[in-house]
Amino acid sequence: MAEPELTAEQLAEIETDLLSLRDELSGQLDRLGEDSKPVELDQQLVGRLSRMDAMQQQQMAAASASHIKAHLSRVNLALQAIEAGDYGYCRQCDDPIAWLRLKARPDSPLCVRCQELNEA
Repeated sequence: MAEPELTAEQLAEIETDLLSLRDELSGQLDRLGEDSKPVELDQQLVGRLSRMDAMQQQQMAAASASHIKAHLSRVNLALQAIEAGDYGYCRQCDDPIAWLRLKARPDSPLCVRCQELNEA
């Protein structure tokens, strides 16, 4: 049984959530920028173990930045779908996505059923 379509109020609430999430993710990317800069090779400034630790932190920051960029991309796609008038529909089966799922994960492009099928 398909979920009913979103009301205008629900859509406005989701859009507000998405805009807030976009701002939060952008802020996280800005903060990670400093941590993902290349580590200097000058052994006089940083000892060998400290340099290895800094390199590991740089790699972790780069991985986090990659994850955040992917999430930000999904958020932007969801905002574009709102503008286009086709937000809230599963990209795989085209059924409406349940309100509770969208409220919990507003950037979700798939309904629960299709998400579970993709993860199996």
